[in-house]
Amino acid sequence: MPQITFTYAGQTKTVQADAGKTLLQAAIDNQVPMEHACGGNGFCTTCLCKVKEGAQNLTPRNDREEMMGVEGDDRLGCQATANGDVAVEMEG
Repeated sequence: MPQITFTYAGQTKTVQADAGKTLLQAAIDNQVPMEHACGGNGFCTTCLCKVKEGAQNLTPRNDREEMMGVEGDDRLGCQATANGDVAVEMEG
């Protein structure tokens, strides 16, 4: 079961997530306030987060992320699926 560490608004919260869940779904399931104005469909970038550790444990960047101009350490929480431990930082 992947362990995901979210850093946001001066707080850090580590949660357990089922393998194959997106970062957004793991956040929602564990009351972590990750924005998702488009409902998690990859159209708005409000769930954009910076991967601090464990990028190799996320699925590769997909076409939706490429179309939205996501690059470098940034990922869309609604599109990145965790298959291992990950640490991400969110704005706010």
